[in-house]
Amino acid sequence: MSAQFNDFSSYTQQLAAAANRANRLTLENAESVFGVQLRTLERNTNATAGFFGELAQAGAQADLQALLPKGMQLARDNFERLASAGQEVIGLNLKTSEALGALASQPFTATPKASGKTR
Repeated sequence: MSAQFNDFSSYTQQLAAAANRANRLTLENAESVFGVQLRTLERNTNATAGFFGELAQAGAQADLQALLPKGMQLARDNFERLASAGQEVIGLNLKTSEALGALASQPFTATPKASGKTR
């Protein structure tokens, strides 16, 4: 009876350790994703604010027409930063998924302990 309880206790500890590791991986991934998105938002906001500053200072019609290509370039750059951040987020999520998959398959790939005990 004591051996069965020790086995149950061992399995419970392994499950708790695996769940803890899975939670840690998930939280680290969420932190990384949030950081990537926040940096992208910051860069896009700074670029857009700079453009709006130029737009506010432009007074003549000719100045406004000269700013149109800059506005289009700004929109393109912002979109490229968003797309790049999206790809980076997908990459981070894939790495986390692989780590979680490896963690989940770990008990099945481990070699069983050879116990010399018999019932």
